[in-house]
Amino acid sequence: MTVLPADGLSLAAEFPHPAHEQWQSLVEGVLRKSGKDVAGSAAEEALSTTVEAGLITRPLYTSRDDAPDAGFPGFAPFTRGSKAEGNAANGWDVRQRHSLTDTARLNEAVLADLENGVTSLWLTVGGATGVPVSGLARALDGVYLDLAPVVLDAGSELDSAATELLRLYEERGVAPESARGTLGADPLGHAARSGSAPEPAAAVHWAERCAKEYPGLRALTVDALPYHEAGGSAAEELGSSLATGVAYLRALTGAGLSVEAACAQLEFRYAATADQFLTIAKLRAARRLWARVAEVCGAADAGAQRQHAVTSSVMMTRRDPWVNMLRTTLACLGAGVGGADSVTVLPFDHALGLPDAFARRIARNTSTILMEESHLARVIDPAGGSWYVERLTAELADSAWAFFQEIERAGGQAAALGSGLIGERLAATWAARSKDLARRKEPVTGVSEFPHLAERPVEREVTPAADGASGGLPTVRRDEAFEALRARSDAHLASTGRRPRVFLAALGPASAHTARATFASNLFQAGGIEPVHDPATVDASTAAEAFATSGATVACLCSGDALYAEQAEAVASALRAAGAQRVFLAGRPAEYPGVDEYVFAGCDVVAVLSSVLDRMGVA
Repeated sequence: MTVLPADGLSLAAEFPHPAHEQWQSLVEGVLRKSGKDVAGSAAEEALSTTVEAGLITRPLYTSRDDAPDAGFPGFAPFTRGSKAEGNAANGWDVRQRHSLTDTARLNEAVLADLENGVTSLWLTVGGATGVPVSGLARALDGVYLDLAPVVLDAGSELDSAATELLRLYEERGVAPESARGTLGADPLGHAARSGSAPEPAAAVHWAERCAKEYPGLRALTVDALPYHEAGGSAAEELGSSLATGVAYLRALTGAGLSVEAACAQLEFRYAATADQFLTIAKLRAARRLWARVAEVCGAADAGAQRQHAVTSSVMMTRRDPWVNMLRTTLACLGAGVGGADSVTVLPFDHALGLPDAFARRIARNTSTILMEESHLARVIDPAGGSWYVERLTAELADSAWAFFQEIERAGGQAAALGSGLIGERLAATWAARSKDLARRKEPVTGVSEFPHLAERPVEREVTPAADGASGGLPTVRRDEAFEALRARSDAHLASTGRRPRVFLAALGPASAHTARATFASNLFQAGGIEPVHDPATVDASTAAEAFATSGATVACLCSGDALYAEQAEAVASALRAAGAQRVFLAGRPAEYPGVDEYVFAGCDVVAVLSSVLDRMGVA
């Protein structure tokens, strides 16, 4: 019988245990070959990536990257899950969102979802975007309300919507203890979206009633999506949700509910993004932080946070929307691994208008595939124990707690919203992120990277404009700056019959110009400017004629540095003589006579493309 050594497998014991410093030394050698003469911790920092403000992903994590004890699943601090069994028994709750005003269409969509894998319904009720309260009964016709939990999103029409739902339970013989779902009271979230003053009285009333009569119903939703959708970071989203949850605890306990009963009335809603590890860490950190709040309130065992994860609308694109299927799959994976109790996958055409039946089918099947075919839910906290995930969870929790404390010092969530503290902080975060988006440091596939100008647009029925007072937090999208540029190009195409063009003046053989010609082609197409690369290569004697026949008004030189030194000046002069309004060069800025501007990795692509369209007279 083979006896294993105490430090691991016998096979591993045959090799020396490498030290962190040895790895660091090897990194130094690789970086030195690439022109970066750095040593020690600086070498490791050179390979680190900033995830968002205050969060940095390092290239290597080891057992030295300690983090607070995560405990066990189902036990405080609930980092590893709110339930000991996790989602292993039945998977997570697949919750489909519906925003239809027509009751018959809504009923058809709801029944189709429930028959094909959806396990709970999230309904927008009232206003311009939701089903009328009077039509709720028709919309839920044929739905077994004791089996399918209903989550309301009624905003200012909370009272009438909640009253109607409870009436339906009674009318259809659903016992109070069998009712499941959430009434969706969220006065602070509604205030964040609309700019109106929060009115907690109704939320308190419904929480009291649910606590007394409907043990399976939750009255309040702590919706963190308004802060994410306004451009906030993960830490700001978590900090805002904590401040909101604490405000609701104060209101509910002030009305006579115990801390345990008050906590039981809350469901927390978070965004899940295509950054799967950040999503995993965010959900784990959220549970840990809320457990700390419950502990401070004297009810540590009540700190198991109920979580509803929704795939981010900020990451959804209008151009090449099919890529959204990949984004939402990653987000759903992160939500599932992160331990969310319920997951909503937004349809891939969400940003275009009202989703069609195919898009809703793909959305619900995303969860089905991950649970039934990939068996993702069968492992409890699969990311637990990862040095990277545990460290990221701890760092995110610390950052979120600091923001929560700042909000509390400002008087709480309502005061921070009213004073503009939260709005200003989120705006600053989004401004910094927008710079990365404009420079393509945060690429958006199909939009800022690898755009396809000839794609057929996907058209959907327009979503009705939402009601609400002005002054609420804005909603942002990663694609918005490039979408504005593409819209200008589309308008030009509609009025003139062709898109604005740029002539790619490629110098030398393909081996010399292909890389930069491809780079320039992608860059200009991101703004809706069609590249013309014909002929394949030009020189000073042929550039003028090629440019004249291209139909372009601007040109971009593409080649290697050696050929630039030999030919750039002469070719640029020929292009100007042929009428080029502006001559670009693909490469780092240098002193080439006749070249007006340089495009390179890390340049402000939005500014460049906007300026080009302005010069072309594209409105």
